[in-house]
Amino acid sequence: MKETPMLLEARGIKKDFFGNVVLKDINFTLEKGQILGLVGENGAGKSTLMKILFGMKDISETGGYSGDILLDGQKVNFSSPFDALAAGIGMVHQEFSLLPDFTATENIVLNRESEKYNVLTEVFGSRMNTLDRKDMRKTAVEAINRLGVELSPEMVVSEMPVGHKQFTEISRELSRKNMKLLILDEPTAVLTEKEAETLLVTMKKLAASGISIIFITHRLGEIMEVCDKILVMRDGCIISELDKDKTNVKEITKAMVGREVKGLSGEKTDRVIDAPEIMNIQSLWVNMPGEFVHNVNLSVKKGEILGIGGLAGQGKLGIPNGIMGLYQAGGKVVFDNEEINLNDPSNCLKKGLAFVSEDRRGVGLLLDESLEWNVSFTAMQAQDKYLKKYLGGLVKWRDQKAIEEVTQKYIDELKIKCTSSKQKAKALSGGNQQKICLAKAFALEPKLLMVSEPTRGIDVGAKALVLEALRKYNREAGTTIIMVSSELEELRTTCDRIAIITDGKVAGILPASASSEEFGYLMVGAHEMVEKGEER
Repeated sequence: MKETPMLLEARGIKKDFFGNVVLKDINFTLEKGQILGLVGENGAGKSTLMKILFGMKDISETGGYSGDILLDGQKVNFSSPFDALAAGIGMVHQEFSLLPDFTATENIVLNRESEKYNVLTEVFGSRMNTLDRKDMRKTAVEAINRLGVELSPEMVVSEMPVGHKQFTEISRELSRKNMKLLILDEPTAVLTEKEAETLLVTMKKLAASGISIIFITHRLGEIMEVCDKILVMRDGCIISELDKDKTNVKEITKAMVGREVKGLSGEKTDRVIDAPEIMNIQSLWVNMPGEFVHNVNLSVKKGEILGIGGLAGQGKLGIPNGIMGLYQAGGKVVFDNEEINLNDPSNCLKKGLAFVSEDRRGVGLLLDESLEWNVSFTAMQAQDKYLKKYLGGLVKWRDQKAIEEVTQKYIDELKIKCTSSKQKAKALSGGNQQKICLAKAFALEPKLLMVSEPTRGIDVGAKALVLEALRKYNREAGTTIIMVSSELEELRTTCDRIAIITDGKVAGILPASASSEEFGYLMVGAHEMVEKGEER
């Protein structure tokens, strides 16, 4: 049997950030045309390892790393992503790195634009060349077709739904002629089920053509479907190297978290909330790119956890974003017997509303500030909390002790992995950043909390913790919660009722105990399959 050539080898990789060790003696190999699944809890070291492979600046700027990386049998030590790209390594990051005002084509060929020669070039040099937009479009279309998705090369990124942004990122890497290794960090987290299936099929085709892939995801079913072998990381170490055909999801999960992880089903008992209305939404419309919200009518009961679900682009994400004033909205929203001024975020915060956005880096966090500042800042600004007041309130000063105490409280409760409360938010893993967003909302002590995709990008061990934190906050503080999620099963195990949004409006509301089929009928618009207009 002919031996498959080795593309990548890591030998004894170690990395620390100012004494905090995050990678310990990492060793693995990757063959040409092989798909390697990399899994682990948030903070296990996956992203740091990929940053080393891709030559990210924050590695070299923090003392580099020890150990060796071999590409095609030759030692490499990339000082920048440009070096990695030149060597044939591409990476699609968990957070988008696109120019919002540029088209898909312009983003795909960025810094590699085709140029046209003209007569002025003879006099003034290549700076007088013009862009060959026809050839640029051809390159972009070829990459999009290789990915196998429907994506308009002329669409501007700022107008794209989130799934199309992800496809633009991946197409950019596929357009490179020398691609040997493609690193995909949570590529399906923002995709619909159908889009994710398309990407998995494309990954298999790319591997068959000789491109190696490192696939990082928390969706273990996808790992089992496409990967040849699986590396499990925990606490900066590789705990297990598993053959896909000789393992299962339960074994992978146990290796990831070092314990058995119980399913969420059965943890919540069905509640029937017999309480007055706390929020009434009437004829709500929201102008949010990629979301269709045009006539939402919804009543929320005090003290309940109301889930909002539905297919991608149907409007579920637009509802909280519109109510909180992040996107232009109209209609009428009455909260606690008083009409809310739409398109005014600060007014919503003062009225007792809080929101955890699905866009944690763009909206939720102050990335260059400490965890203390992230947790306390909004409460200080909107509610005068965590402040010392002098001269009858004329002079206000930060209460550092109170800030430290509330931050440490949520670090402990949410099991946030960090060096201290002084650490900057940008240094945390994606899942731990999400927990900081929750902590910031909890610190506001709102009457009603809206959370959008609270477990996106969070590993299997942390998901249960976050959902239980929401349930606990609802129970103990009596806070009403509206939870928007693409994960129906998470809604069913967390919420009291679930509203399904289809075509920009409420298709129906069902108790969490209703069958998956009933929810499915509502999602695809088959209203006749469920009693029309009935709230159960």
